[in-house]
Amino acid sequence: MPDFIARMPKAELHLHIEGTLEPDMMFELAARNSVELPFDSVEEVRAAYEFTDLQSFLDIYYQGAAVLRTTADFRDLMWAYLERAASDGVRHAEMFFDPQTHTERGIGFEVFMAGFAEARERARVELGVTSLLIMCFLRHLPETAAFETLDAARPYLEHIAAVGLDSSEVGHPPEGFERVFAMARDAGLRVVAHAGEEGPPSYITGALDSLGAERIDHGVSCEQDDALVARLAAEGIPLTMCPLSNVRLRGIARIEDHNLRRLMDRGVKVTVNSDDPSYFGGYVADNYRAVQQGLGLSHTDLATLARNSIEASFLDDEAKEALLAEIAEMAISD
Repeated sequence: MPDFIARMPKAELHLHIEGTLEPDMMFELAARNSVELPFDSVEEVRAAYEFTDLQSFLDIYYQGAAVLRTTADFRDLMWAYLERAASDGVRHAEMFFDPQTHTERGIGFEVFMAGFAEARERARVELGVTSLLIMCFLRHLPETAAFETLDAARPYLEHIAAVGLDSSEVGHPPEGFERVFAMARDAGLRVVAHAGEEGPPSYITGALDSLGAERIDHGVSCEQDDALVARLAAEGIPLTMCPLSNVRLRGIARIEDHNLRRLMDRGVKVTVNSDDPSYFGGYVADNYRAVQQGLGLSHTDLATLARNSIEASFLDDEAKEALLAEIAEMAISD
């Protein structure tokens, strides 16, 4: 089963590139850029990864991102993730990045976009992994800041596939960003949004109806609203779920309690992803293995999850059909 999971072609659709910063690289980049960290060792960093909720994670996440300063830093970060993803069978990745985390520190789009582009092209050529970028607005900041970010991104929109909404969820409903998302759609960008990780089902509905979200990132709380679950299934709206993240942030007590399987059984297009793997102790194949073992998923179930990831991606139809054919062939042979 572990070999099947690693070999199975898949897309990762919920991955924060800043959340792939491993402690070893954090210290390496801190030394490179003369950044003082509030930790004395890699071991101390890992020991700090005991989170009580989303905010306790975000506090450390933003501290870690402070070491990212140069184009080379962002290139190395992106390459390290894509190389690891390829070993997990990821053939296509759609990755979040948080420009406001960097622009607030005086680091402009020209710095991180150039680094991302170098690594993404190298991964396409050397690893056969394609990728797209999703620019997220930080929901704990006002919509005016999101408008400023969208304006700053305009010279780079050809390199950005979609916009998203992330950061602290509770108390920051999606309706507060309706105008900036409408402007992003007018600019030709696709739309996704974090909703229902810690927030109520109404945040999911708000992301769909107010923002025009085509995918819901997380969506765990949808199960609290039967009509919403029925809508997600009927409209084929994908959920980009992150099981290990949900457990590490204590939204769900144990992987055995995760509602991923129940939602699959109700016809919801669920996908498996890693979120912020450096901080949550598991990349995408680790998440597949966790739900396989914890929820008793079969080879057929795993193949369904992989198919869902391809179908829910923003790849063109030809690329989707090629990957779906590979999954079908592998499922038959195994």
